[in-house]
Amino acid sequence: MARRGERPRSDSPTPTQLCEAPGCEAAGEFRAPRDRSRLRDYYHFCLEHVRAYNQAWDYYKGMKPEEIEQNLREDSGWQRPTWPLGRLGNTRINADLFRDPLGLFGQAPPTPRKSAREAPPELRAALDMLGLGWPLEQAALRARYKELAKRYHPDTNGGDKAAEERLKDINRAYSLLRRRLADTAAEHPPEARPGEERPGRARAASRAA
Repeated sequence: MARRGERPRSDSPTPTQLCEAPGCEAAGEFRAPRDRSRLRDYYHFCLEHVRAYNQAWDYYKGMKPEEIEQNLREDSGWQRPTWPLGRLGNTRINADLFRDPLGLFGQAPPTPRKSAREAPPELRAALDMLGLGWPLEQAALRARYKELAKRYHPDTNGGDKAAEERLKDINRAYSLLRRRLADTAAEHPPEARPGEERPGRARAASRAA
């Protein structure tokens, strides 16, 4: 650390060239950029002349007001490309990244995880396509289908062909699962509460009457 009153250190302990100020024969120990377009190309000055050069330095000299404003805007982002808030180029954020099935980031209790591996083999591909597990309820199937249909609809994705093909696969998977759940519900109707008759029996009794 330099002591108080000590002369600033030069860039090189053994300078090999003279000060570039006209008529100066002192050692050129200190560097200064030549202009704003060549900030890594340097003049070499002695201490006296580098101080005078720095005092007169004007990075924005010769620039128009709108050019200065644009340059300041670019400097605020470290000369890197930026996008408006909420849009990163044309990239769409996958909403699945923000799902919290374990309830780790909220107060709700963890949601029991379901796996498509437990489903009948013919339904596993459809469940994987919709990101669902087994067993499955009609309400959960409809809610998930609406979510995916909205996300991959051509109007939402600017006519993207990949999204359109994905939506076709989603529709096929939804139709398969919906038919299977409907068949299962018909084969195993819900049990009637005590004192109530099952719907099928009530209809049969009314016809017999």
